[in-house]
Amino acid sequence: MAFSRDPLDELLVPDGTSAQERDLVTDGDVLVGARSTVEFGVRGRNVLAGEGVRFGGAIEAEGDCRLDMWCDVEKNVLVGEDAYLGERVHVGGELKVAGDLDIGDDVEIEDGFEANGWIVIRNPMPTIVLLFVYLKHLLLVGEEDTAQALVSQLTDEGERAGESEGDEDGDGDGDGGELADPLIVPRNATVNDSAWRVSTPATIGDDCRLHGNVRAETIDVGERNNIFGSLRARGDITVGAETRIHGDVTTRDGSVTLGPDARVLGDVSCGDLELGPDAEVDGTMRADGEITMQTTQRERE
Repeated sequence: MAFSRDPLDELLVPDGTSAQERDLVTDGDVLVGARSTVEFGVRGRNVLAGEGVRFGGAIEAEGDCRLDMWCDVEKNVLVGEDAYLGERVHVGGELKVAGDLDIGDDVEIEDGFEANGWIVIRNPMPTIVLLFVYLKHLLLVGEEDTAQALVSQLTDEGERAGESEGDEDGDGDGDGGELADPLIVPRNATVNDSAWRVSTPATIGDDCRLHGNVRAETIDVGERNNIFGSLRARGDITVGAETRIHGDVTTRDGSVTLGPDARVLGDVSCGDLELGPDAEVDGTMRADGEITMQTTQRERE
């Protein structure tokens, strides 16, 4: 199975993700690269974290949860199916697992744990490559189409899952359910209600509601989002239609593109600036290159 790039080398926020009080909530899976800090709790389908990840809240996983060695969770961990905890994991609250629990050496769970299935106390194999563990899990439960769809999504190769062979209902999961894109936090990232700080590209889907300034190599924001913070990148920044940015939009070496009816409640500073129909900037626009303003069909007539 060949990958054209490392799928953990990008911040990917799927459609419909929202910051609710102190939790990040998504319909799909949550994958967090090693040595990242997520100062939120997370709620998703399966939650997988690499070595040394810190969570500033609780974890709620509808399916499985895997925490590699040295992970730290400030509050409870609630798991709908199986849980895998590597050595020296710390849980600041209680651990509840509906299925089996595989637990490593020197794990500290401050408020105790319970599991309805088998409990195995040993040193689970570290997650050397987090994605491969995730794909292996999908293959073990018979989700071959879902695994192939994930590979296609993360590598930009092949077709969408709904077009995969053998998926008659066209939803990409092979069994009639809908496959939601995963929330991916790359290695060495910091995510909190003040900033989403990564050294990789960042992609934010549609219909998201996020708090915090976004700092990344490049930033691509979808449609109908509310971002309560600024955007800053070294390269290009794209803001989709009807998205609201409650802060400045700044790029060091790239261009800024605002889609139709997008609005920036702050300043814009960039090289080239392209404004879609009815796009608005409430503050000052500074462009070292060209400023292009698209018009609607009615305005052209």
